Amino acid sequence: MQRFGKVYLVGAGPGDPGMLTLRAVEALRRAEVVLYDYLANPAALNFVSPEAETICLGKHGRERIWSQAEIEAAMVEHARRGRIVVRLKGGDPAVFARGAQEMEALRQAGIPWETVPGVTSALAAGSYAGIPVTHSDLASAVALVAGREANDKAETAVDFAALAKFPGTIVIYMGVTTARAWSAALLAGGKDPATPVALVRKCSLPEQSVHRCTLAEVAERLEGPNKLRPPILAIVGDVAKLGERYDWFSQRPMFGRTVLVARPAAQAAALAAPLAELGAETILAPAIQIRSLASSPAVQEVIRRLNQFKGVAFSSRNGAEAFAEALTLAGKDARALGATKLAAIGPGTAAALREQRLVPDLVAAEPYRAETLAETLLSLPGTGPILLVRASRGRETLGETLTASGRSVEQVVFYESEDVEAADEATIERMRSGEIDYVVATSSMIARSLVRLYGEALKRTKLVSISALTSQTLGELSYPAAVEARAATMRGIACALLHDAGVDPEAALAGILHEFDDDDET
Repeated sequence: MQRFGKVYLVGAGPGDPGMLTLRAVEALRRAEVVLYDYLANPAALNFVSPEAETICLGKHGRERIWSQAEIEAAMVEHARRGRIVVRLKGGDPAVFARGAQEMEALRQAGIPWETVPGVTSALAAGSYAGIPVTHSDLASAVALVAGREANDKAETAVDFAALAKFPGTIVIYMGVTTARAWSAALLAGGKDPATPVALVRKCSLPEQSVHRCTLAEVAERLEGPNKLRPPILAIVGDVAKLGERYDWFSQRPMFGRTVLVARPAAQAAALAAPLAELGAETILAPAIQIRSLASSPAVQEVIRRLNQFKGVAFSSRNGAEAFAEALTLAGKDARALGATKLAAIGPGTAAALREQRLVPDLVAAEPYRAETLAETLLSLPGTGPILLVRASRGRETLGETLTASGRSVEQVVFYESEDVEAADEATIERMRSGEIDYVVATSSMIARSLVRLYGEALKRTKLVSISALTSQTLGELSYPAAVEARAATMRGIACALLHDAGVDPEAALAGILHEFDDDDET
């Protein structure tokens, strides 16, 4: 008997990957194949296993859009091969997303499936534009209407004359190219020409925009050389006039600003996620990449004799994580340290150690630099050797300072730091055109790599430095920092960005849900 896989028809919501449901994330993590359309934010693929196959079903103006028959055939084919398939759609699979056709194709093929609801774009557009689509005084009902129906329909099934008398809010999907037809039909049915309309473009994304007009003006807004481009939802009704009063989305302190975060991929979210919640568009573009050497002979050899050291010094989260990995590979845990003291360069590295169930005995004070870590280590009594857990490159200050003070030092490379070879061309072009407001450098290594990757284009942005040391490096490269953090942490960078935007940092940061993973300079 042939054993089939399973297909999950998953709603990705309006755009913001934070709107994915927990069940959607579970399905994405299990997926072996993901078929996704252009309305689903590619950031949702961050939940997918690296081993899974991801297939884009085309983008308007860039790639050929797959036909519905091709999509259904692909779902069936992969499932018949025993694979777990996620069909990822924008919004909700059951609302103007051809979910019924896909379920029928799976039913006829005998393929098991599950539909995972998503936040439908109509409701999301209202919430993100500050428009309550129902209101006790203004609208007691909501109608979801297709502005464009299937191409094979001889005539529309929507009775616009009746809809014009609908006592509530009308939300029109896919209505850009047909705006003149549906607005004229509503007017012909008796709808007041002055009825408020909100056109919500790219709902929930950093570049969301809301364009307010009346029903009589809709067609003009969506036609001509300055027309708005899809995806757009039209919210028609008296509630649309409330958007300006209840607009919270565009009032966020970093809204409309774009920030490039150049940290290594595994650490970028510690800064990018809080900035996104503050309203910024964040571009994750690592300038360096990290590779653990936890299994290397040199690392494993030093792990076997940890109790010989008076102290172990960590100058980054990367070192803390590689050290813990090396302990595990050697079949050891914190007991292997004996009386050895652990020292961290700052609160972020200390937090990383605690996450690995290693409690730091010493944490350097501000500024979080090698010099202050050296002073902290010199406070250890006795003259026993100190192990420095380090990267393949970086400043030699820590080892030199300790050695000059008479302490015995052993330096072991626990992880490699390498420059990214090339930047994404689209990102370079956005930088050249002035679309990127800030580029964040969180170490001197990253600063040097940024200059190599982007060169003169960096001068079209504001360079943000985590510390005076990184600012010094940027200055030496003739790319001076425009903004410098007062504290060399991710929270310090966010405070500096907010201050540069003319916003009180403490007030702005008080209500965000994402807490900063306060990494030190890295």
